[in-house]
Amino acid sequence: MSKSSQKFNAQLYIEDSGIPWGMAWLPNGDLLITMRSGELKVVKQGKLKADKISGLPDIEAGGQGGLLDIVLHPEYVNNGWIYISYAKADGKGSKSTAIMRAKLKGMALTEQEDIYIADAYSDKGVHFGSRLAFDNQGYLYFSIGDRGQRDVNPQDINRDAGKVYRLHADGRIPADNPFIKNSLSKKAIYSYGHRNPQGMAKHPVTGEIWTHEHGPRGGDEVNIIGKSKNYGWPEISYGINYSGTSFTDLTKKEGMEQPLWYWDPSIAPSGMAFVTSDKYPQWQGNVLIGSLKFGYVVMLTLDGNNVVKEEIVKDKLTRVRNIKQGPDGYIYVAVDGQGIYKLVPET
Repeated sequence: MSKSSQKFNAQLYIEDSGIPWGMAWLPNGDLLITMRSGELKVVKQGKLKADKISGLPDIEAGGQGGLLDIVLHPEYVNNGWIYISYAKADGKGSKSTAIMRAKLKGMALTEQEDIYIADAYSDKGVHFGSRLAFDNQGYLYFSIGDRGQRDVNPQDINRDAGKVYRLHADGRIPADNPFIKNSLSKKAIYSYGHRNPQGMAKHPVTGEIWTHEHGPRGGDEVNIIGKSKNYGWPEISYGINYSGTSFTDLTKKEGMEQPLWYWDPSIAPSGMAFVTSDKYPQWQGNVLIGSLKFGYVVMLTLDGNNVVKEEIVKDKLTRVRNIKQGPDGYIYVAVDGQGIYKLVPET
């Protein structure tokens, strides 16, 4: 894989030894950071505040679960709603993925309400998802992984998990969701057949929701999410079991979507951002994706909805958890055990 010629300095913006999962900027420039351990931190004027935001729900932190993604309502300045995803326990030793909204008053969350709790409780500590994104119509999309139950959840629309969901911002289910008239289905499902999507972003031109998801050993995918579409997991895949054995001989099947792009071997993708900033003229219109496995950031160069090239834009990190373009136009990269990097182009 080649390296990008765009020159920049990766400056350690915020140092933190935890796992920074989600990032969202308030209109005043403050940066909210979700830590998988269950803390919501604030960066004000480039400095990490010692105080943490209170009012979070009870979060089951452990394995791949904890406090996960965060996003502001598109009309945040008018309504103040903040959305988070997190691992929720049932009190019986199992946990699932939940989506909550709340408002921030000072350093405390108020008016908290769960708007979706997946009926996917399991004692497994894997595949919670979970990324959040709004589209241009104000619908909220979120991903939930298959919760380690590969053979029962992803292909069954009567079950949660292994899906991408769509809701109104207040948690109501849209009347035109694809399975709304199916009496047994989970009505919030928008697409299915997913393994564990940990990247989600709205395309800045088309407005479509793009995701990427973890494959097993190989078969990580980038997909454009479509209404009622089946993305094939686990009936089709470009990956194999971690043990090296095969679980399917199929990479294609009628009625199932092909990925826009896939990796084999796996890079363990996490975080996703389209570049629109003029601070990176060579990157504009392309998408950046982090790698947990290799500790780098890759760029997929796009021609419409086709990937024409893949390059490494930053390497020699550890586990890249998330990537966001900030309101100042700079790219911010969240890295496990290190903190948040700011990519500052050379002048």
